[in-house]
Amino acid sequence: MKMDRRASPSLRASPLVLLCVAAVLPRTFGPVSAGKSCADTRHVYSEKGYSTNTAPLTQISGEHLRLCPQDYTCCSSQMEETLSLQSERDFMKAIEDTSQFLLTTFTQRHRKFDEFFRELIDLSEKSMNQMFTKTYGRLFTQNAHVFQELFVELRRYYSGGSVSLAEVLSEFWSRLVERVFSLVNPQYQFSEDYLECVSKHAEQLQPFGDMPRKLRVQVSRAFIAARVLSQGLATGRDIVNKAAKLSAGSECVRALMRQWYCPLCRGAASLRPCHSLCLNVMKGCLANQADLDTEWNNFIDALYQVSEKLEGPFNMELAAESISVKVSEAIMHMQENSVSISTKVFQGCGSPRPVQGRSKRSPKEPGGNRKPFRTYSPEEKPTTAAGTNLDRLVSELKERLRPMRGFWVSLPHTICNDEKMAADVTNEERCWNGQTRGRYLPDVTGDGLVSQINNPEVEVDIARPDVRTRQLIMELRVITNKLRHAQTGQDTDFVDSEEGSGSGGGDGGERYSDDWPGYGPYSPPYNKAPRNPASSPVKPPRVRERNGSKWNRNNGRTRSAAARLSFSLVFMWSLSVTLTVAPLWR
Repeated sequence: MKMDRRASPSLRASPLVLLCVAAVLPRTFGPVSAGKSCADTRHVYSEKGYSTNTAPLTQISGEHLRLCPQDYTCCSSQMEETLSLQSERDFMKAIEDTSQFLLTTFTQRHRKFDEFFRELIDLSEKSMNQMFTKTYGRLFTQNAHVFQELFVELRRYYSGGSVSLAEVLSEFWSRLVERVFSLVNPQYQFSEDYLECVSKHAEQLQPFGDMPRKLRVQVSRAFIAARVLSQGLATGRDIVNKAAKLSAGSECVRALMRQWYCPLCRGAASLRPCHSLCLNVMKGCLANQADLDTEWNNFIDALYQVSEKLEGPFNMELAAESISVKVSEAIMHMQENSVSISTKVFQGCGSPRPVQGRSKRSPKEPGGNRKPFRTYSPEEKPTTAAGTNLDRLVSELKERLRPMRGFWVSLPHTICNDEKMAADVTNEERCWNGQTRGRYLPDVTGDGLVSQINNPEVEVDIARPDVRTRQLIMELRVITNKLRHAQTGQDTDFVDSEEGSGSGGGDGGERYSDDWPGYGPYSPPYNKAPRNPASSPVKPPRVRERNGSKWNRNNGRTRSAAARLSFSLVFMWSLSVTLTVAPLWR
């Protein structure tokens, strides 16, 4: 018996029944991703300032995605591209924010130290002018240009000019010996060539005793350290500025997008990347900066050590204050020994022509009411510049330098420790692992470019180091070398030409109790040891508009003492008054 081909009404499914079954099936096998709302993604996208016109209302197929997993997504192609650029901006801002401490410190400290050192030089010159004017009056002011030229050259050196401190000081003493020699021998006329003979052999005669060498040691050490410290702070500022602005490569940007915004495209707006995932991405993106670490640490250490020298044996405050004191003591030494010095000069350069109508020694002129000048006592610690003093500036700098070591190699950790950038290290299960929510399994790579050969997140070409990073490394090496030489009183710009001694590096680490008052055990007893001629630089030739003289009598154009110099015997009398208070200056 054949069955009827027409199904009975009870066996046929009506369209209404099929619709009902279809409605029930999804509830039976779970939700379909394509129907999930994208409200959270649209909200976050809008908060970043982007239009939601291209943002889907519900999840769509992710076949169009280039960076994120091609699963159901809340991101259109335009959104993925926009968020990729946003991830790069977020990365650069994270570096900028993290390095802001470095940039601010170097910028502010450089400005503070620079203002302080410049004002110290100004105050030193002002102090000398006031002291010598009070002591010698018009006799000093008429010859003040000799001292003004000294400070002009000191400023030029500090400002980075190609100036040799040894030559500056040698020229100063040469000019001064001519004027003081004429002063202590007012009964004679001296030609230009005769005075040239005197100054040319001043190193042999030692008319100022040991003061020129002591001043050179103290001033050179302090000025070299001050200049290099200022240069170092400026270099540190520039390097941080450049390193923080190194652009991210395309592979880095892809990895940044995958870790930060692919969870958003997946509809999980609050899901943060796993901590280890973040570290791998950051170590790949910051591989070149990490290679700065060794030279950066050397640089920070050298800055720290030079700053310590400045508050100790290379104290710039004391060096600046001592210039006028040591110059005054030098003049007094020549005045006290004028007879023996003059005798040696007359024997070597010849007998000068006497001034007509003048006795050998003129009577002392009035002027005994002049008061001797004073300097700060060792116990005084004045506020010298910018409302501060050197001890305070150095202490603040050292405190800020300590945490700077290892900055670049620890930068990935610093960024990933931010809760806005990555999940907490203890949250290993509820974080984005690059594909979905769950534990991140790959190991964290090492630091630096070479270690990124096996980085699972960022493809890095370890055979092509970044040129700009190599340049920064060389800049660090150059300034570190300068800082290290400054610790021994040497200026790398002149260490070869002056054999180290001209820059304060050839004096065997000497320190004097009168140079460094108040430093307790750091102030050794003062010993007047015999002078070692080998420790002094060869006196550089002076440039004059006349021919140089030899160690014999030279007949040339003469000038009387009165016409040639404004100094007179009042100056010599004042020196004798000043001599009585010399111990107070030391």
